[in-house]
Amino acid sequence: MSTANQLLVFGLDEQRYGLPLVLVGRVARVVGITPLPKAPDVVLGVVNVQGQIIPVIDLRRRFSRPDRGMLLTDVLLMSHTRRRPVALVADSVMGIVDCSEQDIVRSDAILPGVEYIAGLLKLKDGLILIHDIDKFLSLEEEECLDQAMVTA
Repeated sequence: MSTANQLLVFGLDEQRYGLPLVLVGRVARVVGITPLPKAPDVVLGVVNVQGQIIPVIDLRRRFSRPDRGMLLTDVLLMSHTRRRPVALVADSVMGIVDCSEQDIVRSDAILPGVEYIAGLLKLKDGLILIHDIDKFLSLEEEECLDQAMVTA
């Protein structure tokens, strides 16, 4: 099966989430994150990845999950939106799941207007919420982040 039909499954607490595998460059252990003044609240700061400064998005804050601080077991999902590379902090990576378009229920068919969720994948052992990474940051947050990156 091609990577276009695969999801990288990651966890926050007991909830499973998925991103299309084609959007994930790599997974790395969490590293020191440099704070970025005047960045949007969902941006923890930045990391240097092979000379490229990448903003780190706090998925817990984005998805209204309880804050628990960083753990050494947390991971950074190196991904990219249409506009920029990003690092997403997750509790764990659970693996890769093969799926087809028929397996995915579009979010607007269940809950119209849900932010960040592109769809749901139903498995025998539960649901995986599939995220639309291009909607992780609002236009206002994108502009705020652009300004913070320029002035840092």
